[in-house]
Amino acid sequence: MPKPISPMNSKPTISVVIPAYNAAHYLTDTIHSVLAQSYTDWELLIINDGSTDTTESVVNRYCQQDGRIQLVTKENGGVSSSRNLGATLAKGELIAFLDADDKWLPNKLAVHAEYMHSHPEVGVSFARVELMNSDGSSMNKLTSNQLTQLQPQEFLYSNPTVTTSNVVIRRDLFHKMQGFDQTINHSEDMELLFRIASCSDFKIEGINQTLVQYRIHNTGLSSTLKNMEDGWKKMLEKARQLHPDLVSKHYASAYASQLQYLARQTLRLGLPPELGVDFVNRAFQADWGLMIRQRRSMLIAITIYATYFVSRLSANPVMKSLVK
Repeated sequence: MPKPISPMNSKPTISVVIPAYNAAHYLTDTIHSVLAQSYTDWELLIINDGSTDTTESVVNRYCQQDGRIQLVTKENGGVSSSRNLGATLAKGELIAFLDADDKWLPNKLAVHAEYMHSHPEVGVSFARVELMNSDGSSMNKLTSNQLTQLQPQEFLYSNPTVTTSNVVIRRDLFHKMQGFDQTINHSEDMELLFRIASCSDFKIEGINQTLVQYRIHNTGLSSTLKNMEDGWKKMLEKARQLHPDLVSKHYASAYASQLQYLARQTLRLGLPPELGVDFVNRAFQADWGLMIRQRRSMLIAITIYATYFVSRLSANPVMKSLVK
């Protein structure tokens, strides 16, 4: 365990904010990934969002060993309220968000600190992300999202940052934009990035290095994907208040893109194929032209339809007797 570098009354360059709700199972690995950073001028604010498990005792052990780590306990209010509280307490010029089940590679903060210092026009930086299974093993998949020249409408279609664990933002910019919208339970990071891209002079740019490990849980429920769709719709309605013409122009294609993403998640999570078929069907209804033009969307659609038909055939008694 590294010795404390920054006393609690100092002003570190980077404030790390981890929202934690019943996160004891993964939190130790997450904290270790911060402690392992080659860049040491940071503080870590862990916001305990009314947990009922051992999250608080897990964090307290680390607080006793390293003065850079602080525990803040609050009543349960959701991940956005926890991040906003952490940002309010942050002393650093930069805020790096990290979810309680994800991990950083050791050079994460060093790369971002240098990049933000040498690119003062950039208000938000992010990087490539490696996907990992729920047990922490690598899925051997890296994100390939667009890194530069991001326009506001692109945040309606997808989230280039993939996960909030990938976001490093200037503290003054975060406060100027009034943080995350706490009324949106999903896509709240896309909504904030849309506002920054639309209403500030700062750029949002990616770094072409893999610095984050994002955990994909295989215990996902269909209700979670429905909540994600509802959150996306709320995000679009808020975006419409800022740029009604822009949202109207891109709504159908952006909705198709979001439904295609949710369909892909049904494959990753091993959910019933009927759910994937529903998402794909509605994606075609929203913008069939977009689905046909995008090779990846078509491959996902074909895979989901094939999975569905195989499951139906397997459930058919006649087909079962033929294959015996």
